[in-house]
Amino acid sequence: MTSSESRASRIVARVRAIPKGVVRTYADIDPAAPRVVGRVLATTHEGVPWHRVVRADGTVPMGDPQLDLLRQEGVPLRGDRVDLDRARQPPKAK
Repeated sequence: MTSSESRASRIVARVRAIPKGVVRTYADIDPAAPRVVGRVLATTHEGVPWHRVVRADGTVPMGDPQLDLLRQEGVPLRGDRVDLDRARQPPKAK
C-alpha cells in the first residue's frame, strides 16, 4: 500500500466514523491536507456518508442535495449553513 493509498484509507475510515446527525469539516478529517479529503471523497467508489463533511464556514459544497440529506439526519442549520457549534457534537439522547 502506498502512502497516498493509506492516507485515502484513513480518510475514508474517518468519514465513515462520523455519526448520523453530526458533521465534520474537511480539516477535522485531515488537518494537514483538507483538500485531499475532498479529492478522496470525490473519487472514492466506496459508500461513505460524504454529506457529513462540510466546509469550515458551514457551507456545503454539493448544495441542495447535501442540505437535504443533512436535514433528514437532523443536523442543525442556520439558513443554508450548518451550525458547526452544534452540529459537531453528537445529538443528545432523548
